[in-house]
Amino acid sequence: MVRQIHSKRILTRKKNPLLTAYRTALSRYVKEGTDARLQPAQRLGRRALGGGWTTVDLVRMHATAVGSAVDALPVARTATGMKLLARRAQRFLLHTVRPMEVTHHRAMKAAVRLRMLHKTLAQRTRELSASKQKLRQEIVRHMDVKKSLRTTERRSNALLLQARQMEKQLRHLSRQILFAQEEERKRVSRELHDVVAQMLTSINARLAALKKEAAVSTKGIRRKISDTQRLVAQSVDIVHRFARVLRPAVLDDLGLLPALNSYLKNFAKETGIRVHLTASNGIEALSNVKRTALFRVAQEALANVTSHAQASRVDVTVERLPRAVRMSIHDNGKSFEADRMSRTGWGNHLGLLGMRERLEMVGGAFAIESVAGHGTTIHAQVPLHNGGRGPQRS
Repeated sequence: MVRQIHSKRILTRKKNPLLTAYRTALSRYVKEGTDARLQPAQRLGRRALGGGWTTVDLVRMHATAVGSAVDALPVARTATGMKLLARRAQRFLLHTVRPMEVTHHRAMKAAVRLRMLHKTLAQRTRELSASKQKLRQEIVRHMDVKKSLRTTERRSNALLLQARQMEKQLRHLSRQILFAQEEERKRVSRELHDVVAQMLTSINARLAALKKEAAVSTKGIRRKISDTQRLVAQSVDIVHRFARVLRPAVLDDLGLLPALNSYLKNFAKETGIRVHLTASNGIEALSNVKRTALFRVAQEALANVTSHAQASRVDVTVERLPRAVRMSIHDNGKSFEADRMSRTGWGNHLGLLGMRERLEMVGGAFAIESVAGHGTTIHAQVPLHNGGRGPQRS
């Protein structure tokens, strides 16, 4: 609307320089019709373009200027002259509009290129946005992986430290086991030499004496034979005692409870410590390996009571849980720092470490409770079946 008002104002002004020049150039071309007179048309077109004129403005200016051109061509008053005027005026207008058309064509091409560039830029922007989003996701994933790696590294370091401690304990345990085995062999050898060998030597001497006396007189032979038989019976008992210590036959033949009952009776007889056994049904469902593990734990626990606890009573309870068998051995003797020993791994306590190792070999668990004034309780638990693990509540 503003451009139209501006154009009308220009065209109605009598002293408009462009309109005056256009009239003059158009009149000359219409009058002469030579190509030389067409050159001002393009210059006028460029001036109009530089002044912000549109094609419509030029057409209006051309229509205004055509009236002046009629006077410049005398023959324009005839039909032939009018056709000539119209043809030359049209050609002049085309040459004037050509710079605008060229500029418009270039502008259209530039607009097309701009649209293509805008489209390409939009596509690049979308791709960049997608890449940026992927980069963010990758950064988040990288941070998660880094965090996971740090967690794994900490766990690995903890496991490595634990493995080193266990390896150290294992080496210590191996040395202690070898030492204990050697000490046990020395003790058994000494017992065999000091007791059984002496009894057998005594029996041999008595038999030799009986042989000599029988050659002289049979008086008193019956009594000496009875004495010799007693020595033989004592030797047999000692051999049986060694066999029970090394491996009680009743454990294999009758089961865990009869073996425990027999062992506890002998323990009470030898130490003077009162022992009470409480057991529930279903214990013998355990495998032979697990029964042996519980029996050895009981042996070691009672040996510790004899050596360290200074107790007067021991209560042994064997109960069946839904998926496990638990044995508890409680004494009323001295207590000790069970928590500190557990933290240090019981490395210097071969008996406790041996009990724990025996139970862990069959998938069981081992725990100690020791309270000042209330004695010590050892808990040993083994699963009824191979899938059982860990302590369970009754």
